[in-house]
Amino acid sequence: MSKKGENIYKRKDGRWEGRYIKNRTPDGKIQYGYVYGKKYTEVKERLIVLKAKYTGKQNSQNIYYGDFPDWLLFWREKYLKKMVKQTTFSVYSGVINNYLLMYFNKKRLTKINSIDIQEFIEYLENLDLSSGYIRNIFHILKICLREAEKQGYINQNPCLGITLPKTKIKPVHALTIKEQRKLELAAFQSKSCSPIILALYSGMRIGEISGLKWSDIDFETETIHVQRTVYRISKSTGDKMKTQLVEGTPKTESSRRIIPLSQNLKKYLLDKKKEMNCEYVIADKGRISEPRLINYRFKRLLCIAGLENIHFHSLRHTFATRCLENGADITSLSRLLGHTSVKMTLDTYTDSMLENRRAAISAVDYLLSSSSQNFIEKQKLEKIVG
Repeated sequence: MSKKGENIYKRKDGRWEGRYIKNRTPDGKIQYGYVYGKKYTEVKERLIVLKAKYTGKQNSQNIYYGDFPDWLLFWREKYLKKMVKQTTFSVYSGVINNYLLMYFNKKRLTKINSIDIQEFIEYLENLDLSSGYIRNIFHILKICLREAEKQGYINQNPCLGITLPKTKIKPVHALTIKEQRKLELAAFQSKSCSPIILALYSGMRIGEISGLKWSDIDFETETIHVQRTVYRISKSTGDKMKTQLVEGTPKTESSRRIIPLSQNLKKYLLDKKKEMNCEYVIADKGRISEPRLINYRFKRLLCIAGLENIHFHSLRHTFATRCLENGADITSLSRLLGHTSVKMTLDTYTDSMLENRRAAISAVDYLLSSSSQNFIEKQKLEKIVG
């Protein structure tokens, strides 16, 4: 039994077999490659990677662009890979495999129209995906079809004029002062430098903390230089998918920033530096401590502190909230966090600024009191004169 249009077949021995075009001879004859697995889904996932790998190696003049999945996989390898960073490419590849290939797997490239795209958006909304994530998926589809239009494979990009869900910004979760103190007490018990303390008092992301080296901290000028981040990406090796630890540049150009080093954090880091056995600030047995390990130990520490349902990224939100509570202006906070715009900071922490808004109201409230008092005194005077 085969899955229609996918070149995946159920063998007599119970296994699934997938077939893909591996090469073409000089006379145009197709040479096939094969992949096997116990489960259909396993073969399908491996087949997607292999199709993309070998399609990208062929000459573009020999590629058949009739089916949208064929074009999408070719575009991913030839164009997308050159446009974005490794980490972004890994994320986009996941989106392509999980949503675009699955939904449009039987569609002809030239047959996709705006109605299909709008129905796809509605399909994503029914999956309860966030509006931001849906917009990211749509963005990938749009630039893929834009290139198809540019190359002359379609007459017009069908993504034009599509109605997207309104962006909804989820409220951030920051620790209360009491929760923060409990977590800090547990973190201080660590002999080595704690990523929790760094996150709470610098606002750095987990990948930035993982990639921080002692050479990035200038104790003389009291600054921390954020200039790298560490992350894991998915990578295909042959017919298998594996993950690879990558050290790269920060998330955006704004993320490459300088953070002032507070006095107490400076003292804490200097104490930990005395027992330094690695070039990285957060180390594990003399080696870099990757985000996955940091997060695992963070979850374990939460149990010790008696806390739950807290993500490591919440420590960054906690740092931002404490800054706002203590009168930091939004522009300075935006620079500290490495946001691309002040608007992004405002949108993210608008609820955290409630106390600042109350202070602003109180600052002008005296005017009402003064006007009211003058009005009362004027009435009294008129009664006396009258």
